[in-house]
Amino acid sequence: MKPLFLLTALCLLLSACAPQAVATQPSVIEANIVTQPAVETAQPLSSGEPVPLTVMTHDSFAISESVLAAFEQANNIKVTFLASGDTGAALNKAILSKDAPLADVFYGVDNTFLSRALEAGIFERYDSPLLPGIAAEYRLDPENRAIPVDYGDVCINYDKAFFAKNELALPATLGDLIRPEYFGMLVVENPATSSPGLAFLLATIAHFGEPGYLDFWRMLRENGLVVVNDWNTAYYTNFSG
Repeated sequence: MKPLFLLTALCLLLSACAPQAVATQPSVIEANIVTQPAVETAQPLSSGEPVPLTVMTHDSFAISESVLAAFEQANNIKVTFLASGDTGAALNKAILSKDAPLADVFYGVDNTFLSRALEAGIFERYDSPLLPGIAAEYRLDPENRAIPVDYGDVCINYDKAFFAKNELALPATLGDLIRPEYFGMLVVENPATSSPGLAFLLATIAHFGEPGYLDFWRMLRENGLVVVNDWNTAYYTNFSG
């Protein structure tokens, strides 16, 4: 049986500028949220051709063709997306390649992984003209090396059809997830590679404290917990909904 609960999260999401990129051969994906600042460093080529801009992001990023086309036309650029795994995996790739950056911009680091990115020194300062319109509580880096663009909640999806058909009550608390009637129903992402996975781990630490969260995770494993590396795998391979 496939798991019936899927962990998903959208924490404070940020984008940032990396040092100038070197030539790459990235895979291309679509993306669903973009920032729209003027590309100050992108100067038209002498031939008038669009300036290439490489954006490193996570695999689940998607955008409509019309929005992307409008952004490219407004800034005289050609965007290529470098799909690099889930947030943690993508960030690790950016850090390991910081001396020869693979992209001009990194999109998708959130507050769970931000400190790792800043400590590695992979981003440059950008004082966006849109910053005055962003609440101070979301501006996590005083040096503006990462610009907040979105925020949301950590949550758990469930298969509505299954629970309705089997007249099974939904878990109301984190502690309910270890009850025997939910055996084998939860899939989560690896906190080492996934921002939803790390956000969920931090939520359990905040709720159960130390070392209580470790006991909770042991009981989750005993109750058939499934852990995968990324959100795409969890949603499209493991989740029954």
